[in-house]
Amino acid sequence: MLFSWRRFRERVTGVLHLDESPSRLAASIAVGVFIGTTPFFFLHTLLAVLVALLFRLNMAATITGAWINLPWFAPFVYAFCLKLGEAVLSGDVRLAWSFGELAEAAGAFLQTSAREHAGNFVQMFWDALFVASKPLFVGTTLVGGVAGIATYFIALGAIREINHLRRLAHPVAKAPGDRKPSPGEPRL
Repeated sequence: MLFSWRRFRERVTGVLHLDESPSRLAASIAVGVFIGTTPFFFLHTLLAVLVALLFRLNMAATITGAWINLPWFAPFVYAFCLKLGEAVLSGDVRLAWSFGELAEAAGAFLQTSAREHAGNFVQMFWDALFVASKPLFVGTTLVGGVAGIATYFIALGAIREINHLRRLAHPVAKAPGDRKPSPGEPRL
């Protein structure tokens, strides 16, 4: 599947126009955004489907929210989350990172190859699982929570505005029995 801004924007626009209650649709998108920041990168879609089924959320909206962390942003998001998690766990919550530090961490993430580390795979797996996982989990939970809450309110406002504009553009036709009779007309 090829990721592009245009396809993603079209999908989000389609989700915002779904015929669903605004609060439920916004909650579905927000839960998807939270899932999209989790460290389970290759399982986001599966997690979104399972959570949508479990909590009876709108599946299309939840999956779209989970896709917010696109592959070219993921190294930067995870590098930031790892730094944030390390800062929170160490008690040193200074958020004075430079863009260069984040870019360097993201670049290192992007440049690793399986062939380079084939002999050291067990050590890499151990480090990733038990050394970096705790700070990454803490960081992604914090970032995902903030992003999910912000997404809920932004999506709720956007959905309500879209519904309002839709009602203005296409007013609901009144049924024949709903109109008021004219002064000389007999009432039934």
